[in-house]
This record gives sequence, structure tokens and C-alpha cells, in this order.
Amino acid sequence: MIRDLCDGQLEGAEIGSTEITFTPEKIRGGVHTADTKTAGSVCLLLQVSMPCVLFAAAPSELHLKGGTNAEMAPQVDYTVMVFKPIVEKFGFKFNCDIKMRGYYPKGGGEVVVRMSPVKQLNPINLTDRGSVTKIYGRAFVAGVLPFKVAKDMAAAAVRGIRKEIRDLYVNIQPVQEPRDQAFGNGSGIIIIAETSTGCLFAGSSLGKRGVNADKVGIDAAEMLLANLRHGGAVDEYLQDQLIIFMALANGVSRIKTGPVTLHTKTAIHFAEQLAKAKFTVKKSEDEDDASKDTYIIECQGIGVTNPHL
Repeated sequence: MIRDLCDGQLEGAEIGSTEITFTPEKIRGGVHTADTKTAGSVCLLLQVSMPCVLFAAAPSELHLKGGTNAEMAPQVDYTVMVFKPIVEKFGFKFNCDIKMRGYYPKGGGEVVVRMSPVKQLNPINLTDRGSVTKIYGRAFVAGVLPFKVAKDMAAAAVRGIRKEIRDLYVNIQPVQEPRDQAFGNGSGIIIIAETSTGCLFAGSSLGKRGVNADKVGIDAAEMLLANLRHGGAVDEYLQDQLIIFMALANGVSRIKTGPVTLHTKTAIHFAEQLAKAKFTVKKSEDEDDASKDTYIIECQGIGVTNPHL
């Protein structure tokens, strides 16, 4: 996909290969289609293409096909409800239109992403978590799965959250995905907590054969609660997705996180190698964080400028 976005040369990109050689050229805007032909995640396609098309010569329209709610990747609901509003703080906007939802193992989902290029990215500062003001979400079923599964996931998640957070109304909507907007069968849940300073945290889980609906709901609730305990301003899954934007931005970015994930350490390693950005990771010195495993990731971005604008 990236080869096509920038008229590049790509060698060794086949199954069984242990080495690839990629030579990019000028990043082109316009309409591009990428199809995993499996339940491979459309959100991972977006993750890799977004930093490129931001520095394209013209606006882009990306037709991404595969799984929208798949394991080992962000659910598209996370991408739209958590990643999007936070990443837009770097000074750009994008639109993500979910045409069709797709699940493991069939895939068949499609999202259309539209975005315009920018001259430069602004640095961000996400260090003030604030207090939780709202908790909401959606529990979904698609295809042949009964609606009761969505209701059970939602109810179990609400019960799980109430154990720790009693003073907030928890609004998790059970949803039956319309037949014409979902391919195949699937179920899952995403729960989002919003804070007074605009920080967003999520917990999510997907239904699997042989796993009862209550457990799926409880797993999502547990994940959300764990992400609210560490005192960071981003959840564990947003950390690594912000690194490349911090590296490319013009100036110093800072984010406060819980324990730094291996994904984040890897992203920092490559951003430093490839972009020559400088990162520091330090334990938070804030007295409120003294008892918690909280860190500040700081980056001196390289201030990439779009040559086409």
C-alpha cells in the first residue's frame, strides 16, 4: 500500500521472505485502495498510511478493506472514538466513513478515509488527565448472533465498572449491526471514559466461539479500569500510535502514560533511527503519581515540512 502511495520500489515483499528493500518516491494524494483479502485490520492499514498522506501533494481518499473489528488490532470504533480526536490535536483532520463492518475470519469490511495534507504537524502536550466525567460505549452483534448477546455484554460491563466507579452513569448501548452494513458474524464491545480535560481511555473485547458474553463484557470493563488506575493521560493502546506523530511534529511533545509498552519502546526505537527524533522516557515526578507506575514520554520532533505545500 505504501509503495503505491508513493510510487516506490519494493522488493522481497512476499510470504517467506526475510528481508525487504523499499525505496520511496514522491508521496501522491488521490484515491487509493488496499485490500487485505482477509480479516486483516483496516485500522493497521490506516495507521501505516496516515503519516505518509499527511505529507502528500494533494488530498487523499483511502479505501481500506479487511477486518474492522478484529483481534490484535484496534477496533474501528477505537480508531474513530479515541485515536481520531486525540491525533487531530497534532493539527489536522480526517474523516472515516465505515461502509461495511468485517470480522474474523471472513473480513469483507471497508472504510473510506479522507484527509488533506498539512504543511507541518504541531507538537502536543497530553499530561493533565483531569477527572473522569463520562463513561459510554457500544456492545454489538452482527450476522446470526442473537441480540441478547449484546445486551448481556453491556450489562456485565456496567456491573464490572460499578464495582469501582459508583457515581457516574454508565451508558453502554447494545447494537444489532444492520444487515447491509456488516459482513459475516461477529460480536464485541468497546467502553470509553472521557475526562474533564478531554482525555479518552478505552477498554474493549471481541466475542469468540465458546466464550460467554458476560466474560467479554467483564474483560472490556477490566481493561478500562486498569487504564484509569495508572494516572496516565493516554491508555496503553494509544501510547505507541502517537509516537510517529510526535517524531514528525515541529517542537517538543509530551505525553503522560502508564507503564510503557513494548510496542511503544519499539516505535521509539525506529522513530529515533529513521527520523532522528530524540525521545526521553522518565518516571513522572508529579506527587499525585508517586504511588503509581506513571511516565512522561517527551520528544523533540524533527519538524518535517511538506515540500508540496
